[in-house]
Amino acid sequence: MSKKVAIVTGGGNGLGRAVAVKLASQGVNVAVVDLAEGPGHETVDLVKEQGAEAIFVQADVRKAEDVKRYVDETVKAFGTIDMFYNNAGISGPGKRFVENTIEEIDLVLGINLHGALYGLKYVLEVMLKNGGGSIVNTSSTAGLVGQETVGSYSATKHGIVGITKTIAVEYAREGIQVNAISPGTTETPMVAEYRKANPEQVESVLAAIPQRRLGKPEEVAELVCFLLNGEAKYINGAVIPIDGGFTAQ
Repeated sequence: MSKKVAIVTGGGNGLGRAVAVKLASQGVNVAVVDLAEGPGHETVDLVKEQGAEAIFVQADVRKAEDVKRYVDETVKAFGTIDMFYNNAGISGPGKRFVENTIEEIDLVLGINLHGALYGLKYVLEVMLKNGGGSIVNTSSTAGLVGQETVGSYSATKHGIVGITKTIAVEYAREGIQVNAISPGTTETPMVAEYRKANPEQVESVLAAIPQRRLGKPEEVAELVCFLLNGEAKYINGAVIPIDGGFTAQ
């Protein structure tokens, strides 16, 4: 995959950082996108340690102009976009749905759903001009089954499933491959923060995982890179759980 180019949103930590570093180890140049500047630059340094080139683009994915800018800056730096890990997201406040404020609902939908849709629109425009590309969207087990205290988050992750299937069907003949992953509870900073606020909820989820452990970002990165790197060309429109068996029950 030498000289291939990937965009990774939410690349400052967690799944995004793990995927960026894994892609870099395979010779892929990476545009790291995050709202947090410090963690984003840390990921860039980790990518460069793998021998790949990298840039950081600070962006609020709720804003279409920021999303278009990270796409434009990637093309300016590297000339193309071959892969897109559409990953930026937040978990939400961890409260029963009616206890959420309108502002909290709007924040989750803005980042998780609108941000993902904007990213798809602008990245697809580039990929269609260049004759194809591969995209992986981050859904969740909460995009497949009902889970308590994640109402708005669940709505966005079900939406990710729907847009993944739709775009896969619309653009398959034009060389675009689109899949989604549905991670279970994984050892990321987002989950650590949620766990502090909702320890009983997370422990009940942990007890329901057949493997009785949380996932690791590196395990998710292996799946994402397999879907992105051309080894899985005939997998298209799939939504793949990676959850220790949680949704198999």
